[in-house]
Amino acid sequence: MADSDSTPTPPVATPLSSKKENAVPVGAKIAELSESRAELLTRIQGLKQDLQSWRSKLDTQVKTYRDELSELKKSLNVEVDQLKSEFQDLRTTLQQQQDDVTASLRNLGLHDLSEDAKETKTPEAEKKAEEVQASSSEENGKEIQEPPASG
Repeated sequence: MADSDSTPTPPVATPLSSKKENAVPVGAKIAELSESRAELLTRIQGLKQDLQSWRSKLDTQVKTYRDELSELKKSLNVEVDQLKSEFQDLRTTLQQQQDDVTASLRNLGLHDLSEDAKETKTPEAEKKAEEVQASSSEENGKEIQEPPASG
């Protein structure tokens, strides 16, 4: 029994008319596959063109954005330079005003107090300088307001 299972059965001979019937559908299948292949190639070409178009548009947008960023960077650098210049002018002006105030204090004889305030830079020293200025301005105001005593 094992021998009968292992021996191959001989192929059944098909008549010639049956092969011709099978040949017609094979020819149709080949034509259908060729048409399908042509459609696929057309779609691939279309996708390649779409991809190329997309890349071109993307490159254009990237170039535009880079140009815009470059312009913004230049503009910001110009503004930063202007601000630096303005701050330098302010520093110079403030230094000049500080020098003017120092010179005025020297003229008023308050040089020693202002030097102490600069050296120590404590709130107490600043407060003393303000008190001296306030008292000297009050004294100047009293002298102007008080009429001379007539007697």
